[in-house]
Amino acid sequence: MPCLEKVAVIGAGTMGAGIAQVAASSGVQTILIDTGKAQLEKARNTIETSLQRMASKGTLTQAQGMETAKRISFTIDITDAEESDLVVEAVFEREDIKREIWEKLDALCKPDALFASNTSSISITQLAAISKRPELFIGMHFFNPVPVMKLVEVIRGNKTSDATAAKIMQLAQELGKTPVEVKDFPGFVSNRVLMPLLNEAMFAVYEGVASPEAVDHVFKLGMAHPMGPLTLADFIGLDVCLNIMEVLQDGFGDPKYRPCPLLKQMVAAGKLGRKSGEGFYKYQG
Repeated sequence: MPCLEKVAVIGAGTMGAGIAQVAASSGVQTILIDTGKAQLEKARNTIETSLQRMASKGTLTQAQGMETAKRISFTIDITDAEESDLVVEAVFEREDIKREIWEKLDALCKPDALFASNTSSISITQLAAISKRPELFIGMHFFNPVPVMKLVEVIRGNKTSDATAAKIMQLAQELGKTPVEVKDFPGFVSNRVLMPLLNEAMFAVYEGVASPEAVDHVFKLGMAHPMGPLTLADFIGLDVCLNIMEVLQDGFGDPKYRPCPLLKQMVAAGKLGRKSGEGFYKYQG
């Protein structure tokens, strides 16, 4: 039996759908909540396609895939989270949006429910302070695509209890992930190191040092990266990259985290990467 029986995931985007899938795959009853019915339907299709793909590869059986799908319910009603043992928030990387959601959940959920944010850069201590249960609040930073990537950064806020951290580390292992505990600093480890790399690659293009293709080839062929930094930035979403760079700049007050002007221009123009059809590269379908 999983250490937690019922999990609610708030936000049915790419990350939320992936988190719901891995939770349900481990035997946890899962509720996926979003304000939009269309987004929930898209998440349902994404999960079903992912499970079918895994079955075709032999990583699970058709029966296991069907059982996983049955464990996930989809709803636009946030009050359906009230009996969950754990609520994982996976909405857009903006503190004001997260703040509004956590205020609602804190008043709604049972007193012993654990709260986890999938934030990739925002302070867990700040988010935990919104609730009346900071000792039960923690960060669970999953990586995309969630069903495939093994790492979960587990981030303790200033008041996160040892018991909460231990429970979340155990849950991450039950989900088939490798949890790594890190301290609550802007960007944690992953994005504190990764985003300045992507940002500097953008500066190389902005300053005319090389084309996007040339920059990516240097990293793929010279440093054995599976994809170049600009391809990766498009995959993550240039708006997400910009938000994280701004969190790093605000959090550290260091000019080395200044977002590249080209990044800001592209986001302003709606060139967000794969999800908009155009970023440093153009995409179809």
